[in-house]
Amino acid sequence: MKESTGEQHIAEGSGAHSVEMRLNQLPGDLGGSSGGQKDLASSPAEKRTAAKAIEDHIEPDAKKSGKWADADTGAVVKELAAKDGHGWLTSGAVKKAHKTWSEQVQNLMNRLSSEKTALRSSGTVLRGTDLEVGSGVRASSALDTL
Repeated sequence: MKESTGEQHIAEGSGAHSVEMRLNQLPGDLGGSSGGQKDLASSPAEKRTAAKAIEDHIEPDAKKSGKWADADTGAVVKELAAKDGHGWLTSGAVKKAHKTWSEQVQNLMNRLSSEKTALRSSGTVLRGTDLEVGSGVRASSALDTL
């Protein structure tokens, strides 16, 4: 018998039976796996590598792409802007879309920075927590003096 990764429920109704399934995880072809997350960076070395990849590749590439879009969009807005009192209505819409795009790029850059910081500091946080818990586990007891 094949093991299921979900639960089946038979709906009560007017004599007809329908079967519903609720999955507890994604199917394998959609990125799920039965053995946990295989691509999760959990060792300190993997976390340092992931943080370095963010710093050396992802952040600079995202920033460069954002600047490229800024230059091109600015040129479009300028060309469509009013000249001698006449211009295209599209100019305002493109300008508004560009503002939203710029905010999204900034949000992405902030998120990348926080993820990089979290990857680099997670070991420190965990070590500090371990030391704190360890010092509290063996606190002096009144029974120690007997």
